[in-house]
Amino acid sequence: MAVKNSAVLIVATCVYLFSIITTTLVVAEDPYRFFSWNITYGDIYPLGVRQQGILINGQFPGPDIHSVTNDNLIINVFNNLDQPFLLSWNGIQQRRNSYEDGVFGTTCPIPPGQNFTYILQVKDQIGSFYYFPSLSFHKAAGAFGGIRILSRPRIPVPFDDPAGDYTVLIGDWYKSNHTDLKVQLDNGKKLPFPDGILINGRGSGGSSFNVEQGKTYRLRISNVGLQNSLNFRIQNHNLKLVEVEGTHTLQTTYSSLDVHVGQSYSVLVTADQPGQDYYIVVSSRFTTPVLTSTGVLRYSNSAGAVSGPPPGGPTIQIDWSLNQARSIRTNLTASGPRPNPQGSYHYGMINTTRTIVLSSSAGQVNGKQRYAINSVSYVSPDTPLKLADFFKISGVYRPGSISDRPSGGGIYTDTSVMQTDYRAYVEIVFQNDEDILQSYHLDGYSFFVVGMDGGQWTSDSRKEYNLRDAVSRCTTQVYPKSWTAIYIPLDNVGMWNLRSEFWARQYLGQQFYLRVYTDSTSLRDEYPIPKNALLCGRATGRHTRPL
Repeated sequence: MAVKNSAVLIVATCVYLFSIITTTLVVAEDPYRFFSWNITYGDIYPLGVRQQGILINGQFPGPDIHSVTNDNLIINVFNNLDQPFLLSWNGIQQRRNSYEDGVFGTTCPIPPGQNFTYILQVKDQIGSFYYFPSLSFHKAAGAFGGIRILSRPRIPVPFDDPAGDYTVLIGDWYKSNHTDLKVQLDNGKKLPFPDGILINGRGSGGSSFNVEQGKTYRLRISNVGLQNSLNFRIQNHNLKLVEVEGTHTLQTTYSSLDVHVGQSYSVLVTADQPGQDYYIVVSSRFTTPVLTSTGVLRYSNSAGAVSGPPPGGPTIQIDWSLNQARSIRTNLTASGPRPNPQGSYHYGMINTTRTIVLSSSAGQVNGKQRYAINSVSYVSPDTPLKLADFFKISGVYRPGSISDRPSGGGIYTDTSVMQTDYRAYVEIVFQNDEDILQSYHLDGYSFFVVGMDGGQWTSDSRKEYNLRDAVSRCTTQVYPKSWTAIYIPLDNVGMWNLRSEFWARQYLGQQFYLRVYTDSTSLRDEYPIPKNALLCGRATGRHTRPL
């Protein structure tokens, strides 16, 4: 009897301890935020003519995502369009989880009439980012919106809480429907010059931001457009830069700020002028003609509306923009997602293990316009690359199908995938021999922008690298006839899209996938395929994991 009672006591004790441990784990788990998004077509009039827009819950642009470091975001997306649809999350690193990245190389599209639930974690991130539709030419129709990741309450932020926090989505825009633009590209033609610039989905004079005298506000500015660099400025007000794509910066004050396509910046603006309305101006850079759009900064005690011409800004001056870019540096005394951001690790004290040089080109393939990186113009396979990896489906792509140096040959098409090793420390040089400014983005990572200059990059160019306080970000510009160099610690296993942010160029091949690979199957290195993953192409009919 005593033995039986002892056994009962042991079982009861184990159950009690298990319940305590389980409760502790549940309490310690990072918060969840739930979103339900309905994707539909709808009429929009951003430049005064009716267009077919893509709306999220009836909104254009889509709703903001507000979150805190390490939050879990559960976003259920219902596709009510007549074609497949995907959302991608520009700057969200998807740590160990490229399946959720929302580009075709990693994620099957959501079929019409169906839904998919993204399960994201903003692991060890802060800052300002955005989401956008990644398939076809949907980006020219809407379905983009801001993402903000606030610091956890105990982590110090290097500036006082602002009186207000505004998302400012800027971008060039066409009056043509996205379907018509896609047809032009499919027929091998280039896109015409854009028709205008939008500020939060509205044309000139359509957007306003309310402020109170003497207070300071945070503006999170993202260039969600299709190709053009834009200059942002506010009449008679200074912009104090405080954060770039998740990095607190030296708090440099600018009269205006170049925001290249795909980039995000946070600035502080103090309402320290006489009470009235002031122009907010966004204009295109390095273009002829110059496109301009305006909004209004409206004081609560305003004595009058804006009047006269909006203030001018830089137009074609490349040196001005290059010098500004070099002045954007990391605030080494500020915490990031965690306290003590540098610790014992510093990017400039580690030897790189590989140098990759990437050169863009434009040309004709079979009589149609194509764009390439290292002569390879990317074509999408019938199956996402990540699923081909997981299910070991051969014939979808070849690792090493793009060289890590320019070949100098003519453009050809292939499903280009560059093989890299997990935990390698890589130097990538973007060499731009074309006459236009370019902008590149890498999913899954932030990288250190260590140098940029005109001409051809050589090994001697390393002598001018910033190895102390270079800004860490996920999108960088490359000036005409110039180069930009970045350092990346490849600490995030997965299949990651490296692309031009000029959306026509991306659509016509100026992209590839970086396969960061390890033969380890440990969950510490990579999460398993999501249980709810959609399966398509040659993966159709296979199974993920038991629910």
